[in-house]
Amino acid sequence: MCKTVIGFGSPNKAGTHDVHGAPLGDDEIAQTRQQLGWHHAPFEIPSDIYAQWDAKEAGQAKESAWDAKVAAYAEAYPELAAEFTRRVNNALPANWESESQTFIEQLQANPAKIASRKASQNTIEAFGKILPEYLGGSADLAPSNLTMWSGAKPINEDPAGNYIHYGVREFGMTAIANGIALHGGFLPYTATFLMFVEYARNAARMAALMKVRQIMVYTHDSIGLGEDGPTHQPVEQMASLRVTPNMSLWRPCDQVESAVAWKYAIERVNGPTVLVFSRQNLAQQDRSAEQLANVVRGGYVLKDSEGTPELILIATGSEVELAVAAYEQLTGEGRKVRVVSMPSTDAFDQQDAAYRESVLPKAVAARVAIEAGIADYWFKYIGLHGAIVGMTTFGESAPAELLFKEFGFTVENVVKTAKSIL
Repeated sequence: MCKTVIGFGSPNKAGTHDVHGAPLGDDEIAQTRQQLGWHHAPFEIPSDIYAQWDAKEAGQAKESAWDAKVAAYAEAYPELAAEFTRRVNNALPANWESESQTFIEQLQANPAKIASRKASQNTIEAFGKILPEYLGGSADLAPSNLTMWSGAKPINEDPAGNYIHYGVREFGMTAIANGIALHGGFLPYTATFLMFVEYARNAARMAALMKVRQIMVYTHDSIGLGEDGPTHQPVEQMASLRVTPNMSLWRPCDQVESAVAWKYAIERVNGPTVLVFSRQNLAQQDRSAEQLANVVRGGYVLKDSEGTPELILIATGSEVELAVAAYEQLTGEGRKVRVVSMPSTDAFDQQDAAYRESVLPKAVAARVAIEAGIADYWFKYIGLHGAIVGMTTFGESAPAELLFKEFGFTVENVVKTAKSIL
């Protein structure tokens, strides 16, 4: 244990809070110089001290030696050297675009009703075969987060592995992944329950501040977690992450949006991406080729009316299925309704004005946002005349289906809410 004295050398302020965030002042500086025996002018570095710390020549020698080693390696092993260069530059393999897009199209062509956390695992499996730079990990929740895949090799079993069992240390895990990203050559992804981003908050914020390429997988995304109760049920976490600068967040509604979200996160090199997945199974949505292409834009028209809609339902994740069911009932009653799936608000916000207007036309003031997260975030998209089916309290402990009914995530309530603003 290292014992230190704050403000060491200051005769009158050492060991006090006065030196924590305020300058010593001219008189105290003069006395401190005297006490420390420091007689050089401000910013003057004595030549003997400078010489001890001057590493220009040594550094140049080390850099030259490194360059020579890299050149020799490239000559002896050209393919490995090219792969090394690709990875340290965060470039993707030549077959990435075609292989990843083919996988997404195959998912759309073969519908499956699975939890998006399982869809995430399937995507990790598919993309892991293309990306040797994967370096995954989970905070002691790998069986729940579903972040292991057939090619995952824990580094505690093999130092040349590609998966880290971090233990129950969400902050340490996220901070370590930041360091891995800064080092380069690897694509780190981490995982825990969405609620436990609270433990990782400082490191997650630093990832955004430093604009590092890290993928944060957060599962069990809502009150749908069920019986573990409000301590484990996230409410305000998605909104908090969405308003963090440089942070991108995706909450997909099915296996297709989950794969698109992963592809987007892997291709994003100027900041961290949060992928939020469900515990419960989610029905796959039908899409045209145009709709499939628009998923990556963060928000797109999933269901539409004949002619201009009079009402727009905006939903994410598990609530898209609910919005579609409400759409079918309202359409059957003669209403003109549009459903917008918005897996990533930040990706949608980055689209040009014409596209955003085509999805959310200003002329349609009647809008309902549906998400099992804090309601207030959605005023940005519905305006003051819209309505929100969302959370305004913490959750409760009960089976998921009972909680969704208790908090109004039902077709009946969505329809009732929509009619109230029409």
